[in-house]
Amino acid sequence: MINTEHLLKVTAVWTSIVYVVCFAVIGFFPGVRPGFMMYGLHMNVAGWQNIFSFQTLLSGLIIWNIIAGLSVWLFAFLFNNIKK
Repeated sequence: MINTEHLLKVTAVWTSIVYVVCFAVIGFFPGVRPGFMMYGLHMNVAGWQNIFSFQTLLSGLIIWNIIAGLSVWLFAFLFNNIKK
């Protein structure tokens, strides 16, 4: 049995750390963004406006923590309820 509450807390911390590190890397090395988008997300962002602010940091943290939390909650729910 997975401790769902603990797993959700760990997921929130892990997601926040990864997001802040990624945001910082893009901030300090903006040249890596097009390569990441091209190879990691399979899209070309040439000509797109670069929006990089404290508000986008906070909104991204909220959005990605919600997505990660729901994903991990679903994993824990399925793990705890699907029998061998």
